[in-house]
Amino acid sequence: MPVSPRRRRLSAPERARLDLRPRDRVLASVQLADGTLAVASRLALHVLDAATVTRTPWADVDHGTLDAPTRTLTVRWVWGASTALTFTEDRASVAFAQTFRERVQQSVIHTTSVPLPGGHRARVALRRDEDGELFSQVIADDSVDLADPQVAALVDAAEDAVRDAAGLPR
Repeated sequence: MPVSPRRRRLSAPERARLDLRPRDRVLASVQLADGTLAVASRLALHVLDAATVTRTPWADVDHGTLDAPTRTLTVRWVWGASTALTFTEDRASVAFAQTFRERVQQSVIHTTSVPLPGGHRARVALRRDEDGELFSQVIADDSVDLADPQVAALVDAAEDAVRDAAGLPR
């Protein structure tokens, strides 16, 4: 009986390389087309190649988009960069993408859109970190100058409102 891609068992050496933190556990893992391994754990996204392990907490993921025809999950990071993860098979791509989505959504408590001059937008999100602590996060495209005084005032007001609603200090 074939093993579901969502339940792929990691080898002992692979698991040891993850260096899982307390309260963390593997939820899904999948082999990627470039030979790397993507692992979704409760607390982070791990990408293992032959030499390195890249571990990124879910609160550092802005969102992901799955292109089904190419089996490519494009991960957009909160700092604006993107990473493409291309899966080797359809079932694995759907199962892993579902777990990916669940974990990112679990880290987002609330988000609000901030209209900015010039038709731009920023988002202020209330997120949960790996320890369950709440924090606010501002996410904007590269075209937004967050240092501009007018933009900063609008974003700061929105962030203050989000933090106040959650009972977080400013």
